[in-house]
Amino acid sequence: MSAFNAIGEKREVEREDFTPGIEPQATWCPGCGDFSVLKALKGAMTDLGKNPEEVLVATGIGCSGKLNSYFDSYGIHTLHGRALPVARAAKLANPDLEVVAAGGDGDGYGIGGNHFMHTARENHDMAYIVFNNEIFGLTKGQTSPTSPKGHKSKTQPHGSAKDPIRPLSLALTSGASYVARTAAVNPNQAQEIVKEAIEHDGFAHVDFLTQCPTWNKDAKQYVPYIDIQQNDDYDFDVTDRKEAAEMMYETESALYEGEVLTGRFYREEGRRTYGQEKRAHGDMPEEPLAERYHDDDYEWERSYDLLDAHK
Repeated sequence: MSAFNAIGEKREVEREDFTPGIEPQATWCPGCGDFSVLKALKGAMTDLGKNPEEVLVATGIGCSGKLNSYFDSYGIHTLHGRALPVARAAKLANPDLEVVAAGGDGDGYGIGGNHFMHTARENHDMAYIVFNNEIFGLTKGQTSPTSPKGHKSKTQPHGSAKDPIRPLSLALTSGASYVARTAAVNPNQAQEIVKEAIEHDGFAHVDFLTQCPTWNKDAKQYVPYIDIQQNDDYDFDVTDRKEAAEMMYETESALYEGEVLTGRFYREEGRRTYGQEKRAHGDMPEEPLAERYHDDDYEWERSYDLLDAHK
């Protein structure tokens, strides 16, 4: 079944539908937080009634890149830091496809940081889950963009001299229309947030705290955590950019002091996505571009002929 005739198909969906028929043995380390991302994603897709054939998961390089090996859907394992541009292209070519991009903190905030900022700025319609364990794990323990200042590793034996980036604040200032943080130790909240991110119309960024017991033993296990939506000490308007920015700054500062704040930080509704903007301006057709590849009668324009307008 193709992604075209599967989209919108009504049938009962169970969590096991997103488990590959021949389930590969997960090679994540025991105690790794990545297992929780997989569980949350399966649960969210089941709650939403999505079929595996109408979902695409694009991943980068790293431990997080194994996600689509253990999640049964369309999937593509891209180059380091390049999950977002591939996911963007797929969503633009087939707008009805449910697209999820995933990567680690090194992959998404470091190698692919430029793609992260501009995908948020353009408000592409997809969920982006970043496995944030404050370390490069697959390459066996190098300092990452979210490693705390002073963190010692193979690449920083005397301790990192750099302050970590603030991913929530970066997402907001770049233009993301949904920003949240959850943690592997809070599976119920994690599933709810991933579900909301997938449902959101626009670019939804989820900073998912995933402990790395093998290569980042200095990191907190992200417990105890505080759900800011369930705590009266944190009362702010998630639709107000200024209030959201202040809450994000407090949250990011608190993390390295041992206080883990999770929850929804910003949500903007009604803003057009990149694809909607393009179609509204006539730059893209209403029908999915990808369908043209299956239309034997479609007359393709040659790139050479398009040069006439510039002569």
